[in-house]
Amino acid sequence: MDARTSNTTMKAAVIAGPKGARVENVARPDPGPNTLRVKLEGCGLCGSNLPVWEGREWFKYPMQPGAPGHEGWGVVDAVGSGVSGFKPGDRVATLSSAAYAEYDVVNTDSAVLLPPSLAGKPFPGEPLGCVMNIFRRSDIQPGQTVAIIGIGFLGALLTQLAANAGARVIAISRRPYALELARAYGATECIPMDDHQKIIDRVKSLTHGAFCERVIEVVGEQWPLDLAAELTRERGKLIVAGYHQDGPRQVNMWLWNWRGLDVINAHERDPKVYVEGIRLAVDAVAAGRLNPFPLFTHRFGLDELNKAFEAMRSRPEGFLKALITV
Repeated sequence: MDARTSNTTMKAAVIAGPKGARVENVARPDPGPNTLRVKLEGCGLCGSNLPVWEGREWFKYPMQPGAPGHEGWGVVDAVGSGVSGFKPGDRVATLSSAAYAEYDVVNTDSAVLLPPSLAGKPFPGEPLGCVMNIFRRSDIQPGQTVAIIGIGFLGALLTQLAANAGARVIAISRRPYALELARAYGATECIPMDDHQKIIDRVKSLTHGAFCERVIEVVGEQWPLDLAAELTRERGKLIVAGYHQDGPRQVNMWLWNWRGLDVINAHERDPKVYVEGIRLAVDAVAAGRLNPFPLFTHRFGLDELNKAFEAMRSRPEGFLKALITV
């Protein structure tokens, strides 16, 4: 690509069909009023995107260039008219839907400034904002016992936040290395997720029969949701943070009624709430209260998007969070 062409085009990943991501040269977008053009450094790979890559009958292909990347970060390289508070050279985390690309254009209210203390460090803002919003909705208090079911990227960071808030954290996960990670991030007890009744019995013993004031389900499957209810004490809060996207769920309504559970769906849909979560995450990471960096375990280039999704699908030993670097 010569210098003249590079001023008008960019590389972007295009999911052209099931398991068919490819890199194309497409028109580089220009910023309009109240928007920023960001030269992306990278984008996190989100589990919610896996069905898009695998293929479902309700998706339409090819998808737009850069879609469905929504965890981007990079450097502002141009601003549109009416922009204040941002300038070229500012480093930002963004909330968009086309960040598997070299450039992206976002509204000013969908970008969060990154401080100099985070220079050179990857910052997929959207999932970090999710962590902060889930934690906020969970209303965790000092001295409480909190069970976290599913220790991946979100679960590990929620473990750290809950432990720092003075809670006793019980981490429950299928993978042994994930339990080791949870302990490093502050979990007091780590329980293999292998036998439903054994887990219930163990948590009952650890809590002297009372179970947990807070239970956060971060898996997105039926069994962990069932388990979460069993581990929540009377008048406790069951927080659904897992992304349930593969069909309907059943719940034990008798148990929910009898124990008087507060059930909280911690998924946000208001972009303003998402962005506020990103701002809180920036502050927490900059202050050292939240440390996501050891959890970025795999990196892939734009031209390796198929490989990245396959790794997320198969989850090889040690896999937690993949980044697509540009």
